[in-house]
Amino acid sequence: MNFLHCITLNAVILTGSLFSFAAKAQEQAPSVMKLHDCMEYAISNSTAMRIQAADRKDEQWQRRQAIMQAFTPNLNAQTYAYNQYGRNLDPETNAYNTVTTFYNGYSVSAGITLFNGFQAVNNLKMADTALKLGISKEQQEQDRICLATMEAFANVIYWSELESVLKEQVETARIARDRAVRQEELGQKGHADVVQMESELAKQEYQLINCSNEKNNALITLKDVMYWPYEQKLLLDTEIAAPRCEDVDVLNLEGNAKALLPSARIATLQLRNATLDLKSARGAYSPSFGLYGGWSTTYYTYPGLADYVATPFKDQFRNNGGEYIQVQLSFPIFDQLRRRTTIQKKKNALIRAEAQYDQAMRDIENEVRRAMNDRDGAESAFYKAESLAEVQREAYSLSTKQFENGLISAIEFQTASQSYLNAMAERLNALLKLYIKDAVVRYYGGESYIDQK
Repeated sequence: MNFLHCITLNAVILTGSLFSFAAKAQEQAPSVMKLHDCMEYAISNSTAMRIQAADRKDEQWQRRQAIMQAFTPNLNAQTYAYNQYGRNLDPETNAYNTVTTFYNGYSVSAGITLFNGFQAVNNLKMADTALKLGISKEQQEQDRICLATMEAFANVIYWSELESVLKEQVETARIARDRAVRQEELGQKGHADVVQMESELAKQEYQLINCSNEKNNALITLKDVMYWPYEQKLLLDTEIAAPRCEDVDVLNLEGNAKALLPSARIATLQLRNATLDLKSARGAYSPSFGLYGGWSTTYYTYPGLADYVATPFKDQFRNNGGEYIQVQLSFPIFDQLRRRTTIQKKKNALIRAEAQYDQAMRDIENEVRRAMNDRDGAESAFYKAESLAEVQREAYSLSTKQFENGLISAIEFQTASQSYLNAMAERLNALLKLYIKDAVVRYYGGESYIDQK
């Protein structure tokens, strides 16, 4: 049975260091890769991480824009030129005439909102929170990639090790078959024994073929998770030792998880954002106060009058210039209940964020306790499976010698062989389950998956 179907993980993997996507994708991978190397490669080449990085850049620009809106004025410059025909006002005499007039104007203006109910400040805080939220989501995506890589890597280990055991059994069964054929020729065994050994060899070869196919499928899955080129060979270091499980206090583990998990930070930041959003909406009821100023000048002439001599451009530019300073105080009175509706929506959003935060904290407590229980159970199961595997290994070795000496039947030898295979499979399964579940507990304790050795 596929190892991935044998385990259940109710945890989020701790984020590791983010590597440069473009540079790391071009680096040559090690000839033999360990689990840590595979996770690094997967993070470096993940398209999901590239999308997250682009989203984070958008959030950085949004934060810069919020800073500029809160602390810097608007500055505008304008110029225009046009001809006016028919009846118009003479800019020189302020009398109406019907002479074609050419106008050319220049202006510069600036303005800054000094107070608007702290909406600008709240928007800046929201932009800062959104940036932190994006970083947490990026870390959460790294966790997902690490988890998928670890499971796929464990699958490859499982089927590779099982394939080695089956190859050993196939070779043993082939030697036993050949010996049975020879003994039949010598009259020491009957034909039924030979048929039984032929059946055992065929069975072992069939299991080996299926195991090899499963290993190849697991390797394809690992390449897919890592974004490894399918045509390129992937060499793995499949050596894995049983972890040393350390005793930890479940309450301390819960505290670390609530402080460190990306899911906890996301829930906290979303709650903070909802609170700031409501404050910003309430600020729309406050009066706004702004300061504005500007300068403008114009140039004109009468192209329709042949004998008209216009004042030089530089003289008009200087003489026609004017400045203004404006202080504006605005009071909101009625806007068809738009502000009222917005506030009610923001209140409901805050209620949802509070509920989601409480649920996230509850989920973390459940995940921590489940992870501790799973780790402890997996540890006990592994040591039992290891003891059983050692006993079955000895029994299989003894049965092989007994069968060679004609002390047991072919059916008894087949039973011993299958028991040995099942024991080795259970040991592998228990070892890999313990390895992953212990890593989850260590992650809750503050050690990121990418940093675990």
